[in-house]
Amino acid sequence: MSSEAFAAELKGRIAARRERADAQLVGLSNQLHDDPETGWQEHRSSAAVAGVLAANGFAIEQPYLELPTAFRAVAAAPDAPSFTVGFLAEYDALPGLGHACGHNLISAMSVGAAIALSEVAEELGIRVEVIGTPAEEGGGGKIELLERGAFQNLDFALMAHPAPVDVAEARPFAVTHWHVAYDGRAAHAAAYPERGVNANDAFLVAQLAIALMRQQLPAGVRVHGVQTRGGEAPNAIPERTEGRWYVRAETTEQLIALEQRVIKCFEAGALATGATLTITPESKRYAEMRTDEDALEFYRANALALGRDFDVDPVAATMNRASTDMGNVSQLVHAIHPYIGVGGDASNHQPAFAEACVGPVAEQTLRDGATALAWTALDVALARVGN
Repeated sequence: MSSEAFAAELKGRIAARRERADAQLVGLSNQLHDDPETGWQEHRSSAAVAGVLAANGFAIEQPYLELPTAFRAVAAAPDAPSFTVGFLAEYDALPGLGHACGHNLISAMSVGAAIALSEVAEELGIRVEVIGTPAEEGGGGKIELLERGAFQNLDFALMAHPAPVDVAEARPFAVTHWHVAYDGRAAHAAAYPERGVNANDAFLVAQLAIALMRQQLPAGVRVHGVQTRGGEAPNAIPERTEGRWYVRAETTEQLIALEQRVIKCFEAGALATGATLTITPESKRYAEMRTDEDALEFYRANALALGRDFDVDPVAATMNRASTDMGNVSQLVHAIHPYIGVGGDASNHQPAFAEACVGPVAEQTLRDGATALAWTALDVALARVGN
């Protein structure tokens, strides 16, 4: 049998195994979607994802590396595998928006891909793992796992992320996540205004400084945030204000330099008002993506074979610039992070996108994504270790 025929026969078995798991995968996606949990709080979600894998013969380790909502699932494998692949599962939701980034589908696709690949993995000497990674939405769960050694034994890591349209290559910004707070002094705004130190004014000065600085920023960087606490009453000078701010750049090196410019804007608010500034990182920096180009070509071919379409409107394709802690994993492990479309006019982080991540179209996206990921992992394994 030729190598092409051998791979085709294996892919047929993989697709058939994924098809047998369809009801479980759709059920898992819907369960996560109906019961969203935010970063580091995904207790029911992580248990549900791990539960489907356990029901399909995977050995589960949870908590994993002392992170309560992380897990590691391993399929039966030879003692000395020739190749180890890790499918990554994200399941945290967005505050107030539920699964408006489609992490319910990410988990179901990774679980489906792992179950499908396990059909042929043991006979090929491939070890199949699923690593459940909490708190992608700003918490840096993968970075915490990375620093504890979670990915060091993988030869290849992959996942697929929902988006409006299909885009094979992820080109995420490096990003810093900050909690910003000013502490001033409360006073009656009418009777004793001179006794107050207005923490809200400090935030206004900082935001104006950032807005003016944007004119001089290079293309390809982003500075944006929200004020989460601005004061309690109009007749009370605010003694504390808080916000969450992100700084993004093309590379980690560029990001570090940009951070200092943004910090000076926040310092200006403190200097102008006398308030005290505190900037607290919400996670470690997310890095840019280092894509395995050979693996990405395998993914493109497999997705096209399933009827996916990469000839899309460039404007609709820009979700591939979204930051992800998968970038940090890719600095250590060969990795890809393709985007797979769920259709419609909504884009990620909108309520309508959460609606698009369930239903018949989303279910077909789930099937295609799981199959394409499993086929791609097989192609990479065969190319690198043979058969």
